[in-house]
Amino acid sequence: MNIELTVNGDTHQLDLDPRVTLLDALRDHLRLTGSKKGCDHGQCGACTVIAGGRRINACLSLAVTHDGGAVTTVEGLGQDELSPLQRAFVEHDGMQCGYCTPGQLCSATAMLTELDQGWPSHVSAELDGPYDLTEAELAERMSGNLCRCSCYPGINAAIRQARETAE
Repeated sequence: MNIELTVNGDTHQLDLDPRVTLLDALRDHLRLTGSKKGCDHGQCGACTVIAGGRRINACLSLAVTHDGGAVTTVEGLGQDELSPLQRAFVEHDGMQCGYCTPGQLCSATAMLTELDQGWPSHVSAELDGPYDLTEAELAERMSGNLCRCSCYPGINAAIRQARETAE
């Protein structure tokens, strides 16, 4: 099946089996290996990318469903220089092995946008924002991304710094 994907601002024509996941299309067909295949069941978040402005688990999404759409991978977050969030991850040592880092960065980038747009989370007391990035809000909003090295203190500090510098 022929599809068109705009990935990190570049448009690609792909001829894919309709069963190919978005993650496999990115990694195997476009050679964008930043997004990782972790659990392959949508439980770890290592494959998180931003599709149509929303964070998704690329391992659970078929590439053909994104025909004509836009996808941002970790490679697209800081193309010319590190994004403020990427710099904060480095400053706060928000990674050890780094395997989850691309998914954490994509998820946190989209999560901060969701927060700015006033989207409630499961732990939000009210349905109308704005929301403070409390410990409970941050934990809930990033709960789909696991770090096996337990770098959560550095990851959380980096996200908070990026949020504060953006305000």
